[in-house]
Order: sequence, then C-alpha cells, then structure tokens
Amino acid sequence: MTTGEAAALTVRPLAAEEWDGWYRRLEIAFGGEEEEAEERALYRSLTEVHRALVVCDGAEPVGGGGAFSFRMAVPGGAVLPVAGVTMVGMLPTHRRRGGLSVLMRRLLDDVRAAREPLAALTASEPGIYGRFGFGAAAWRMAVTVPCHRVSLPVADNPALRLRLADPVEASPACEELYASLVPLRPGRLERRPGWERHPLLDVPSSRGGYSPRQCVLAEDTESGRLLGYARYSSKVSWTEAGNAAGRVKVRDIEAVTPQVYARLWRYLIDMDLVDTVEAGNLPVDDPLLHLVSDVRRLEARLADSLHLRLVDVGAALESRGYAQPVDAVLEVVDGFCPWNAGRWRLKSSGPGRATSCVRTGAPADLVLDVRELGAAYLGGTTLAALAGAGLVAELRAGALAQVSRAFASDVAPWLPHGF
Repeated sequence: MTTGEAAALTVRPLAAEEWDGWYRRLEIAFGGEEEEAEERALYRSLTEVHRALVVCDGAEPVGGGGAFSFRMAVPGGAVLPVAGVTMVGMLPTHRRRGGLSVLMRRLLDDVRAAREPLAALTASEPGIYGRFGFGAAAWRMAVTVPCHRVSLPVADNPALRLRLADPVEASPACEELYASLVPLRPGRLERRPGWERHPLLDVPSSRGGYSPRQCVLAEDTESGRLLGYARYSSKVSWTEAGNAAGRVKVRDIEAVTPQVYARLWRYLIDMDLVDTVEAGNLPVDDPLLHLVSDVRRLEARLADSLHLRLVDVGAALESRGYAQPVDAVLEVVDGFCPWNAGRWRLKSSGPGRATSCVRTGAPADLVLDVRELGAAYLGGTTLAALAGAGLVAELRAGALAQVSRAFASDVAPWLPHGF
C-alpha cells in the first residue's frame, strides 16, 4: 500500500437508496454468491442506515461496513449498549490498500460519539481485527451426539408437557423466555424489534436437505407457561442395510430450569429414525457435557465467536461486576483509540458493590493491550492465561492473581447468534 493509495480511499455515510449496491458489494467481498430474496429482505430491514458507511476510491464505492445498536449482558447482570460491527467488506480489487483501517477509524469514532462503551463483531478471519483492539471474548462449542451411543437419564415430570408448534406462531412466547435469560449469561444480546425474525430465517436453498424449521415447546401442564423450547430441522436417511440414519440439526434451545433443558435434549436424542443430533453453537460450559453418559462421544469442537473491544475503558470497566474485591492500576496500551491509553485505577468491593475506574498517575500493577482487556472483559478468558502467553505483564507481585480472579464469571460468555 502506498501513501497515495491510502489517501485516495475515503469514507462517507450510506444513502438509503444505495443499500442494494452496498449490500451487493458485500456479497462480492464474501465470494460473490447472491443471497436469497428472503435473507436479503431481512437484513435490509435490520440495517441501521444512519450507522452504515461506504468506502470510496474517488467517487467509486469499493467497500463498506456498519453497526447495529445492541445491548449485551456483562458479568454482574448489567446489560450495556454495544455497537455490533457488521457487514464489513472490501472489493477484491481494493485489498491491502488501507480501506479497512480508514473504515474502522470512522466506525470506532462513531461508536465513541454515540457513548457506547463497547464494540463487538464476529470475524470471518479472526487474524484481521486484533490490530484494531478486538480480542476473542467468547467461544462457541459444536457437538455431534450419536444417539445410540449415549444415554441421557431424565426423570419424567407429569407437570411438564412437550408440544409441537409453528415456529412463527410460537415466536412471541419464545422471545419473552429468551429475554428473561439475557442477564444471566455474559455475551447474550437483547433482541431489538425486528431481530425476533432472525432465528426464524429458514431459506429453502440453505437447508441442505433438512426439513423446514420445527419447534417443540416445553410447558407447565397447569398454567400453560412456557418453560423452554427447541427449534430444529431434521433429515431422514437410510443405510444400505435399511437402517434409519436420520439427523437432527439443533438451531437453538433454551430453558428456564436445568430439568427442562435436560428434557428437551432427551426429546431430540430420542426421536424416531434419528441416529445423530448436531448443535453448532452452544456455550463452552453447556450442561449437556454433564448430562450425557459418555462425554467423549459428543466430539466437542471449539471456535472463536464474539470479538470484543473496549471503546471507553473507564465506562466499560465501571459497568461490569467483579467476582471479588479488587484495587489495581492497569496500564492500557491502545494504539488505535489513543483516548484509552494510560493508567486506570480499577476499584471494586466485590459482587454487587460500587465500582470505580478512573485515570491515575500511580504506578502500574499490570500492563496490557486493550485487545487483551477485551478478551478478558466477559470473564471467558483469564488474565492469568493471557499472562502465560506473555500478553499481560505483572509489575506488582500478586496483582495478576487478584485482578484475574476479580474478572471471572460463574458462567462462560456466549453469543447466541451472529449479526
């Protein structure tokens, strides 16, 4: 990239009438395949045009990106504003010309102006975003359950009824249950109006031979109250010997109690004609790991999911809860958002207590990049582990253990769906 090339690329707001061309350039950046009309219509309705940007080479649009205005749960149960950075892409002709840096500069400046303390994204290529201060803050687990090789003992409960329902008709009740669970796990997103359609998206050409989406509800037999649900698709197949070898793909599964969660999993595993159940996005500490008779049979695989950046270090650290008392000075290195750089004194009396995080001239106890602070913010990655990789430096003996334990979360952070 030459200086002239970088200077030629500029960023401007998207005009509403430009959306189709803007989105088509994104499709080209991700390989060129055109999405089905249903999927395109959904994302058009969800796009916040006032937060969308166009990267231009002179007058020619060559890339773009934007943000969704989300709210996300953090340790301690607070739900904070977070900018969901999305739809970032450059045409193949303009790779490595500084366009992404120009775009991210404007995006993060806009996030700061909106007074959102956090920015989040899911990365198609995780190696790209670390230089902009994003750290891998939450992971997802995929499992493959061989139904006839594991058992899942669950006591029958006459007060619980399972009922098949139309996914669209059941959506309002499912969304109400989902909303009640948001504060209980860091990384969960509140679903703003319109986002309830996201988990219902079921484009026929993307099913891969699976059935249309199905929904099973777990309800209290007396009150009819919804206690849990699972949305899934199935595919019937047979071996050459004539044995059933069907598969079930779990789209999402939620429950208000452990007992209901276990019952829903037994329903999925015990279905007729089904040999294998797959789930592609579960928390890394999902209860299923402890429910099945043989955990090794699940073939669990981990992958990065949510990448997080602190846009306002002071506000972000003051707004989350801490597992134990902490009083330490963090020296934060932030080359991309220099307003964060410097020493911050983090002080909290522990769970449920007031927290402060203010600038200080006192000597630093720990030194770390804002990327590592983002990785540890939701409690899924410990500062001690990052220090073991040489990414956090301890300057005062004992400070690392104290701060690392304070940042811990009882449950692993988890992003329930992409954006």
